[in-house]
Amino acid sequence: MKRGGDSVQSVPDEHTLMQIADLFKGFGDSTRVHILSLLAQRELCVTEIAQAVDISQSAISHQLRILKQMHLIKYRRDGKNLLYSLADDHVLTILQMGLEHVLE
Repeated sequence: MKRGGDSVQSVPDEHTLMQIADLFKGFGDSTRVHILSLLAQRELCVTEIAQAVDISQSAISHQLRILKQMHLIKYRRDGKNLLYSLADDHVLTILQMGLEHVLE
């Protein structure tokens, strides 16, 4: 299968399609996208994210838990704080491509 001269892989199996759909659910909430955009800039703790997004720390913790389960973010311990960041460069690429797409 080809698209625009580029080679495209064959259609994934049902399990893989479900995983892709689940991945995009992580981007299906503006609060989560806001959090991911902040984490694209630098590591942040829950308090910093809550202040930037202007919602409660418990609501942020809930969203972070979802993002972590979807493997979109990771964290590391720094003393008593947990510092969150994007899981990998793929997440940043998806964010950037989404922004480019909606600004076209």
